[in-house]
Amino acid sequence: MDNFLDFEKPIADLEGKIRDLEGLDSGSDIEINEDVAKLRQKASQLLKTTYSKLTPWQKTQVARHVDRPKLHQIINQLIDDFCEMAGDRAFADDHAIVGGMGRFRGQTVMVIGTEKGHDLETRLKHNFGMARPEGYRKAQRLMKLADQFGIPVLTFVDTSGAYPGIGAEERGQAEAIARSIQVSMDLRVPFIASIVGEGGSGGAVALATANRVLMFENAVYSVISPEGCAAILWKTRDKAQDAATAMKITAQDLKELGVIDKIVPEPLGGAQRDIHGAINTLGDAVEAELNALKNKEPGELKEERRRKFLAMGRLEGME
Repeated sequence: MDNFLDFEKPIADLEGKIRDLEGLDSGSDIEINEDVAKLRQKASQLLKTTYSKLTPWQKTQVARHVDRPKLHQIINQLIDDFCEMAGDRAFADDHAIVGGMGRFRGQTVMVIGTEKGHDLETRLKHNFGMARPEGYRKAQRLMKLADQFGIPVLTFVDTSGAYPGIGAEERGQAEAIARSIQVSMDLRVPFIASIVGEGGSGGAVALATANRVLMFENAVYSVISPEGCAAILWKTRDKAQDAATAMKITAQDLKELGVIDKIVPEPLGGAQRDIHGAINTLGDAVEAELNALKNKEPGELKEERRRKFLAMGRLEGME
């Protein structure tokens, strides 16, 4: 790991010492190996201790980690014969949302997800994962296509939210997001969404109104960012840590509240430390849910999804 978070500094120091020892040219290799083994054990224990008691704000930092699994890595590892489909047939092709058909463990699926990019060039190309209206209209088009041919829909969400620019608002950002949710509600095929990093605002909900919502254990999912919430409630972004705690944005909180259906475990130290292993675990979880849904009738899938989301936030005893 080259990129460490602030709270990981003690771990970074230990791993730095390990690299220094491994790079030494010494005649006493046995002694050095013993020292390295002791430091590795200490670093592993510290990593385990640190990640067993992460605060909501620290989980937010992990969810935003630059090395978290990206959509292109998920597609490359889980989807065979992926054929990307571009454009909304109305305005343009939005690279923040990538979608197309492929085969997931032997079954044809429609894959749609947000791509943040992994370096400056790709982040700019994909607009840091913040979609414009044409991105959500592309998603709608692909969902309808999947519905027409009876193909399950898999979405992967990692976005801080929809793009808030003037041009996006002029082209109907709110309407595009709302319409994506409406299309999602009406699908008659299995629909599984996975929150893999940051699930921000309506920009995330537009791709996550699914029969089953999975979430990496260190991902976050909320109506607004902690910084945005703090700026509104306390008039300062310095209260972001308090906001993160109050908003119940972690996978554990959301599972308890019934907003998500399953928490997908991550490798020790977060998905960024073992991207291949994390994606494989996610694939197993998606496969299990897909197998559970594929024998249900189309009308049942649609009705189950609608009941699930319309029940959220409803007070007991209210008609």
